[in-house]
Order: sequence, then structure tokens, then C-alpha cells
Amino acid sequence: MRRVTPERSSGPFGRPAGCGWQFLRAISVAMRLAATGGGLAVGLLPRAAFAAARSPFSPSSPQAREIASLFWILIIVAGVIFVGVEGVLLYTAFAHRERPGRAPSQFTGNTRVEIAWTVGPAILLAVIFYLTVRTMGQVSAVAGDPLEIRVIAHQWWWEVRYPAEGVVTANEIHVPVGEPVLIHLESADVIHSFWVPQLAGKTDANPGHVNDLTFTASEPGVYLGQCAEFCGVEHTWMLIRVVAEPPAQFQDWVASQRRPAGTPSGLAAEGARVFQTQTCGSCHTIAGTAANGVAGPDLTHVASRATIGGGVLPNTPEAMRRWLADPQAVKPGALMPNFKLTPDEVQALAAYMESLH
Repeated sequence: MRRVTPERSSGPFGRPAGCGWQFLRAISVAMRLAATGGGLAVGLLPRAAFAAARSPFSPSSPQAREIASLFWILIIVAGVIFVGVEGVLLYTAFAHRERPGRAPSQFTGNTRVEIAWTVGPAILLAVIFYLTVRTMGQVSAVAGDPLEIRVIAHQWWWEVRYPAEGVVTANEIHVPVGEPVLIHLESADVIHSFWVPQLAGKTDANPGHVNDLTFTASEPGVYLGQCAEFCGVEHTWMLIRVVAEPPAQFQDWVASQRRPAGTPSGLAAEGARVFQTQTCGSCHTIAGTAANGVAGPDLTHVASRATIGGGVLPNTPEAMRRWLADPQAVKPGALMPNFKLTPDEVQALAAYMESLH
């Protein structure tokens, strides 16, 4: 490698124009911008973003563990490369910088180094490619006789169907612990993406096409996720809850979901009348009644769910009344219109929804 020594030069304000000073100045500016932008971003995030862990770094399925393992391998490799490159860069910037009485050093031409930094990364990329393809095969392999679930993405909620069990629900997916699950994912409108970080990787839901994903929940719990593909104004509030429970408890849930809606009484009966007169049944289904709409979520057992509105509100009586009074004020752009219900109608209809266990 041949060293070239050019004439000495100076930068503005009497500072040396060497690359070391410029490099340090650039790092200082970048760190200030990152600190300012990061703090601003955290300050702007809603509190709901910190409400519960949705971290892929605490996997709860074999598939998620494979993804996490690959991620850590890539992080370690990238970290070693970063430290090496930055080490050489810092050493070069300081050891060969311009100093009083000495011009900055310059180097050119080294065939062996150029071959090394071409062949080395090529081999590394081939290894990473192999590991990635292997991981893709492992996380997509379906084991045994899986529980098959059909999940249809809508703006902005999830329709969940268990064909063999005859169960239809929304936004909550119940699965048995330790048993493989195969989800057939599709979309009713635009492109969405299904992501529950602790259980599986991201999978797109495309109109007119079915994508499959599989996982086996390792332990009981509620695993949170959401749509990971921007799909409209309420994309952020298109949440997913996967409830993993022991097999016997799961079978109890299936049995409860198969039952038709009970006969309402009192205020709930008045709510059922409001439900019928307001044509709610043209968009929603309630098993055992004349309501058989398919545009909105099945409400047969809506009271058994933890949230309403695709996850925007907890399923409490107060939240239900707020939602029914004006859905557009809670979730602008949702397909459910404001029916201008009177306070008494809201109370009665909320009582009816609360009776649908």
C-alpha cells in the first residue's frame, strides 16, 4: 500500500481540516439529533403503547424462538462488523489525521485487501441466507393435526372462524396450549398484516389470496399483537388478542361459543327491540335471532370478549355505552355509523350487549 502526502491545509476558524475533526463533529451532531428525535417520539406515543409487553424478545412458541434466535445471530454478526469497521475508521482518523507540522496521510491501492472485503462479505451473506431459509422452513412447518382457524382482516377488525368447531368470533383468538395451530389468513378489503410477536412472525393478509401461518403456544397467557401493515386511518387500533389456555379450558370456551344467545329480559329485552328496529341485524349476526349480517363482527357472545371496537375500548358497560352513543367519535372511519340513539336507547342496547355471554 502506497502512502501519499499532500500539502497541508487548514479548515475554518483556524481548526485543522483533517478527517478526525470532521468525523467527531458529525458524530456529535448525529447524537444530538437522535436524542432530540427519540425523546420527542417517546413523548408523542400514546400511553396504550406501553400498556402491555408485545416483545418478540420474550418468545412463547417454538416458531417465535426460532425467529428470535436468528435475530440474535444477525445482531451479533452485525455488531462485530460494526465494531471492526468503526475501530478501523477511528484508528485511521486519529493515527493519520492532520497535525501541526504534519499533513494528513492518504492511501490508495491494495489488491489483497480489496479481494478480502469482497469475498468475506459474500461468504457471510451466503451463510446468513442459509440460516434465514432454514428458519423460514422451521417456522412454516405444520406439525401433527393442527387446529385450523380462518382469520379474515377487515378495516379495522379481525373476523375469526373455527370451521370444524362451528365457532365465529372477532378480534380474540382462543387456542389450546401445546397444540399446533394453523391460521388461514385473508383480507376482505385492503392489505393487512397479522403479527403477534411472541407467537409468530408477520404474515400479510391479501385480498383474494390465502396465506398460512402456524404456531404452538408454549404456555398459557394473553398474547397481544396488531396489524403491521398500514391499512387506513384506524390502522393503529386494529389489535389482536390471542388467548392461550389449557386444552380442557379451551374446549369449555368452544362449548360456550357454540350456544345461541340467551333470551334477554328486563332492560336487555328492550335493548333487543332497539337492536331490531335500528336494523343492526343487517350488519351483525346474533345466533338464535333473525340477525344474520356479515359486514360487522358476530355479536352472539360479544360480552365474553375483553375489548370492543377492534381493541379501541375495554369491554365494560361504560365503554359499551360510549361506543354505541357515537362510534365515529371513538374510532373515526369505522363502518358503524352514528344512529343518533337517545340516552335511554343507548342504555337498553348496552344492557342487551352485556347479556350476550
